[in-house]
Amino acid sequence: MNRKVARQRQKALRDANRRAKRPDRDDVARVALFWLIRRAIDKGQQMELEKFQNKIVTMLTDQGFDERESDAVFDDLVDKYRTGGSPFRRKIHLIYPDGPDQEV
Repeated sequence: MNRKVARQRQKALRDANRRAKRPDRDDVARVALFWLIRRAIDKGQQMELEKFQNKIVTMLTDQGFDERESDAVFDDLVDKYRTGGSPFRRKIHLIYPDGPDQEV
């Protein structure tokens, strides 16, 4: 399959997923990570959160990422998620598939 056909196929797949309001792997992973971190914070499970961070950082470094940078990114996420509220922007294109002037 040539690149043009592959790109068209991927675009069609993304468009179909958008119409179906189907989350992708990254959407699920983002929400799951937020939930896990917030739950550990809310339950005062600092040691468990540190174990989780160590495991995630190890897995990232095994892939070739810098250990200190990986640790810093994880720390930044914990700080961001600690503040409460959802850190996610609403998906306007999913809420209003025909444009933002449409009623839900």
